Amino acid sequence: MKDLQAYSFKLGKLAVQSLIEEAELAPKPGLVDKNSSGSHTDMSLKTMIKSAKALETTFREIAEISFNQIPSQELREEIAVIGRRGEQAMFKATGGVNTHKGAIWALGLLVSSAAMDLGKSAIEEVAVHAGRLALFTDRNLPAVKTNGSCVKARFGVDGAKGEAEQGFPHVRHYGLPILYESRKRCMNENLCRLNVLIALMAELNDTCILHRGGAEALESTKEHAKVILKAGGVSTSRGWQLLEQLDQSLCRQKVSPGGSADLLAATIFMDYLDQNAKSEFKRHEALLI
Repeated sequence: MKDLQAYSFKLGKLAVQSLIEEAELAPKPGLVDKNSSGSHTDMSLKTMIKSAKALETTFREIAEISFNQIPSQELREEIAVIGRRGEQAMFKATGGVNTHKGAIWALGLLVSSAAMDLGKSAIEEVAVHAGRLALFTDRNLPAVKTNGSCVKARFGVDGAKGEAEQGFPHVRHYGLPILYESRKRCMNENLCRLNVLIALMAELNDTCILHRGGAEALESTKEHAKVILKAGGVSTSRGWQLLEQLDQSLCRQKVSPGGSADLLAATIFMDYLDQNAKSEFKRHEALLI
């Protein structure tokens, strides 16, 4: 049995680390990274890192309350309360800028599920359990309109809520497979993760893009991302050139693929869980020899 506090601390650290590494990754089309603020005028890499660090307590508390539990209505509402406190901590750290609201939702559910499973289940099951938890309704959710809810109503897309309720299919079917496939081709880790981002942008109906640029911006972004993948990804000279063009296009339109960025952070988090599980298995295997 893992120690509750130690495991919760570890999950909180991994979630924050995933957010920081997503933020630092560059060049990300239209997004804040270590090179620029992309399409954003109200945030920078410093803002993103400050926000991520402010959320460590949130993720740790979600892990603690979820430890050795199963998906339930009660648990769903308990982590929702913690998540809303996390949003307030984020806004306090950023001076009112929404840097990680979507990531609190996605990573909060995945952290909860990872704590339930105590690190024993396959990565796919962690995502599926997170989806089962997301299916419970938060009966205490304030009745306010958000950018995401307005976009969902207007364009008929699933959004972050639907992604979670389905067990994070874009992370399972695109994010992690592309990450593993890229590593087999001996790319450096930055290029692997950029390929993940582009694969997510090619498939996801990103509500952040829809909010800022509408359906035309979404379709053009998805098509451009698919062309990058067809060119062999960002590790090829043609793919890199297309990546730069996409960045210029999104910045010119002031469009940001924030939903894809949240799922990239989720992919990085899930990959860390997978690596830790494999490392622990090898350690136990060695003890048996």
